[in-house]
Amino acid sequence: MSANTALAAPRRHQSIDRRSFLGLLLVALPVFLVGWLIVFPIFSAVVGTILVRGPEGATEFSFASYRFFFSDGYSLGNLWLTLWTTAVCGILLLAIGLPIALYLRFSQGRLAAYVQALAIFPMFVPSIILAYALIRTIGPNGTVDLLLNAVGLPKLRTPYLTPWGPVIGLVWDNLPLTVLMLTAGLSSVSNSAIEAARDVGAGPLRVFVSIILPRMGNSLLATASFAVLGIFSAFTLPYVLGPASPEMMGPFMQRTFAGMNDPLDAMTQAVITFAFCLVFGIFYIRSIARNREVRP
Repeated sequence: MSANTALAAPRRHQSIDRRSFLGLLLVALPVFLVGWLIVFPIFSAVVGTILVRGPEGATEFSFASYRFFFSDGYSLGNLWLTLWTTAVCGILLLAIGLPIALYLRFSQGRLAAYVQALAIFPMFVPSIILAYALIRTIGPNGTVDLLLNAVGLPKLRTPYLTPWGPVIGLVWDNLPLTVLMLTAGLSSVSNSAIEAARDVGAGPLRVFVSIILPRMGNSLLATASFAVLGIFSAFTLPYVLGPASPEMMGPFMQRTFAGMNDPLDAMTQAVITFAFCLVFGIFYIRSIARNREVRP
């Protein structure tokens, strides 16, 4: 038996090493693509904005493009508008998506299926079609204006070409993913825990605060992170629905690169945008890592 055990141990190690090697081969291509298409362009952009060509053609170390951005009132106004739009959209998405997710989690029947279908429907509508649908609905002389005029009410003060135009479009566009992620997070809340809380006299608010909300921390953080990353770098809806000045960072970068033919400043804006998005990504990754450490 001891000889058989001694012979089986190397075979077991060889089998584990073979499986580990196959696993590394499976993830090698995705990791290579991530490094090539995401990591390398990021480092290239950072280096390209710091190491620039001087007046005599020599490469020199300079933060001039960053100093210009943070000293230019128009650039700071665009950054502030992007931060404001992202914060407002994130709050509205959670305020609208969480009640829908709670209803879908604890309701059954045909009405719940209809609500779920309506909540997910914007996911299948392209952003450009959504933008022009909103223009025809809430824009000047749109459907809402025609209905108000038909009943003798004053015209709607349209949010089109104002900072609230992109807010409406981005909330509508990101609501399906928000609902799906929050609903998935609510699946970790067991019915037995809720029933036990109700048996001891806990009301709906107490059940939500003490039972549901603590189990949704990671889900809420993941939902907010994905929403922030998508909204902060949005282009189509802010470009079509938003004002020309100030503008969000997505249209600002495109106009700087193509309209003004200034790749250095456009790349600087992209690096600054990535830095803000990286902050939310770090919070999300730290939360996931902490959650794995807590698990037994």
